[in-house]
Amino acid sequence: MTFTIIMIVCVAIVLGIAAMFGTAVSKGYDYEHTIDPLPEEPHLNHHKDEEDKKADANQ
Repeated sequence: MTFTIIMIVCVAIVLGIAAMFGTAVSKGYDYEHTIDPLPEEPHLNHHKDEEDKKADANQ
């Protein structure tokens, strides 16, 4: 009798943890992830301008 009660409690705990895990995973997939825009970096724009000038010179 005692063993049966302990097993029922253990199975209930395992099912409860599994349900919480499933809920957390579901909420994680439903969350809309966003990223911040890259900051403007002048040295990158300067490099791009040089590439454009080389491309124009080759035409």
